[in-house]
Amino acid sequence: MLSAVRYVPAPLRRLVVDGANVPRDLASVTTIAADEEREPGRVGMTREGVDAIWGAIEKMYATGMHPGISLVVRRHGEVVLKRAIGHARGNGPDDRVGKPVPMTPDTPVCIFSASKAMAAMAVHLLSERKLLSLLDPVSHYIPEFGQNGKRDITIYQLLCHKAGIPTIPTHGVDVAELLLDHKEILRLIYRSAPEKPGQHHAYHALTAGFVVADLVEKVAKQGFRNFFRQNFSRPLDLPSLDFGARGAALSRIARNYATGFRIDAPVDMYLSRAIGTTLEHAVTISNDPRYYRAVIPAGNGVGTADECSRFFQCLLNGGELDGKRVLQPLTVRKAIAEVGKPEIDRSLMIPLRYSAGMMLGASPFGMYGPDTSKAYGHLGFANNFVWADPERATSVALLTTGKLLVGLHAPYLVGFLCSISRHCPKLADEEQDELLYAAGMY
Repeated sequence: MLSAVRYVPAPLRRLVVDGANVPRDLASVTTIAADEEREPGRVGMTREGVDAIWGAIEKMYATGMHPGISLVVRRHGEVVLKRAIGHARGNGPDDRVGKPVPMTPDTPVCIFSASKAMAAMAVHLLSERKLLSLLDPVSHYIPEFGQNGKRDITIYQLLCHKAGIPTIPTHGVDVAELLLDHKEILRLIYRSAPEKPGQHHAYHALTAGFVVADLVEKVAKQGFRNFFRQNFSRPLDLPSLDFGARGAALSRIARNYATGFRIDAPVDMYLSRAIGTTLEHAVTISNDPRYYRAVIPAGNGVGTADECSRFFQCLLNGGELDGKRVLQPLTVRKAIAEVGKPEIDRSLMIPLRYSAGMMLGASPFGMYGPDTSKAYGHLGFANNFVWADPERATSVALLTTGKLLVGLHAPYLVGFLCSISRHCPKLADEEQDELLYAAGMY
């Protein structure tokens, strides 16, 4: 595929953008788990289609906007792509010394807001066990949450970004630093007043995650991180999938880099509205070891692309993976069902469809590509994509280390999403029904 890649020399890129150095020979920085990739014909795909999907990733990498990219695509539960390109550390725009560390399919990556989908499933599990109801007020379990007009906000509204508390009232303190002070951030959220709860969607970039964790801890009577690992990571054999990281795992996490066009003011204005801080500061904090020693359910989930794909494959299977059941099919159905009608999100200022914990796809074009109205998953810092599509029997994880909103990669990212929809064709209605019946999801 190398001849199809539009190579952009680094000196030319750096006149207008920050990015990584890209070698002309992309194969020299590519790792393929060839022993795990299955023959595409077994799952209704073609070799040409698989090559086209990976070719889109090569083109995106060649822009230099992502120092490292890891991709896993499953179809009917079979791995058809498990590859990585670039470097986990040592080849970002601010790296000038040291030997670059290759990116591999087993490199853990911070998935940022994609963490929300996984954290939400912990609440759905408690609902399945009848330890709470999603229609209960949050304040029934956390009385201090009910201050200043929040007494009747439900758990369901919290998961759907309709609780009316999209931002943290920082009073001049940078939110990135507050992320490291769990008690203070909860205090600020709990004493805040909501804005029209239940009336419209406004993406809760960080707030809902902290409340979700506190809710799980109050109800389950154990730490949120331990609850998630005990009920999801361990039984599903996903050793790196965690909230934060400790010990040796910390040294393996890919480094994040601020890349893209040098237009800081509008980008920072948008991000400050959505997450409360600037791009540069958010990236700096995300590489701080303290960030990973904390538990930030809305933002510091860590995992490999394979683990993220396996997690969503579990949901696609109705809550079961490799003979291990962690959720009942009805629980998964509740978690992925659309909430209300599509509307402009008041925080992100784009049209979005939500479920109780997921961002949903759309037609004719959605965040997971064209004709993806049944797809569900989540984005993380704009460039991490994890999702499942029951119409195509696919579970996909695209993890990247470049953190940007505007960059040269954009058309190739769209091209990648289009290639997934095109080369993972929809199943016939009868076959979709059979899979739903088999998963207990019909």
